[in-house]
Amino acid sequence: MVGPLVKNSLHMAALTQKGASVHPSAVIGAATINGRKSNLVVGADSVVGRATIALHATVTLGACVCINDGVLILTASHNVSDPAWGQTHAPVVICDYAWVAMNAIILPGVTIGQGAVVAAGAVVTKNVAPFTIVAGNPAKPISKNRVTNLNYSPCSFLATNLAWLKG
Repeated sequence: MVGPLVKNSLHMAALTQKGASVHPSAVIGAATINGRKSNLVVGADSVVGRATIALHATVTLGACVCINDGVLILTASHNVSDPAWGQTHAPVVICDYAWVAMNAIILPGVTIGQGAVVAAGAVVTKNVAPFTIVAGNPAKPISKNRVTNLNYSPCSFLATNLAWLKG
């Protein structure tokens, strides 16, 4: 039987062999990642759970980013103004220390700023300013803001990684 840490390592190795740029300290769980793997960049100490990522354009995750289970990141859509219903593509950028909670949807062309939080189930159609918390469909800022002096690693919260990180 193969443990979760080994499964994650094999998954990340397969992604990097296909061209993804994944920092060695990042963790990618049982994510479904479709499209050109070279369009994926994952920074140090970032965690991707059982998310789905469509790589029609680049998806860049900064350092210490947390993408929870059920998140859907899209980089393409259809042009409703085009009689041929052609596709449009736009990159997604999720900056350092951002947290995208369960079942949120990130649409093409969105940048989520440093330290921002996307609430569970939110649908993000526009950029999110740094340290802002957004919720709803479409996602809108709520009155509470996140602290700005962040200094944690989402990887350290995963029990399977704790021994590996701390020795």
